[in-house]
Amino acid sequence: MKDAISIHDYLFDVADIGDWEGEEELVTDKINGVYHAVWQALPDDITEPQVEHLLPGIWDQLRGGTVLLEADEDELIDWALAYVRQQLEEGIPQTDTTDEEE
Repeated sequence: MKDAISIHDYLFDVADIGDWEGEEELVTDKINGVYHAVWQALPDDITEPQVEHLLPGIWDQLRGGTVLLEADEDELIDWALAYVRQQLEEGIPQTDTTDEEE
């Protein structure tokens, strides 16, 4: 199912990243690098709703602090891979419309 989803739908442009006190390009490069690394590690049978939960979840965890400026990309990738593993182990809802389909 992963082959039917495009990572490019989730990547950031500098204009999308918000104000990072002049470091918007650095932050954009780092989060996109993290997303690419996570994408490679995602199972092939992952669903689009799961991806829609995971990738924005990574951004939600990182955007409020300075960790994107302070940590190197490898540290961010290690954290993101652990976050994704945890999310997948805990179970991500397949879709928000389950009740409607039943």
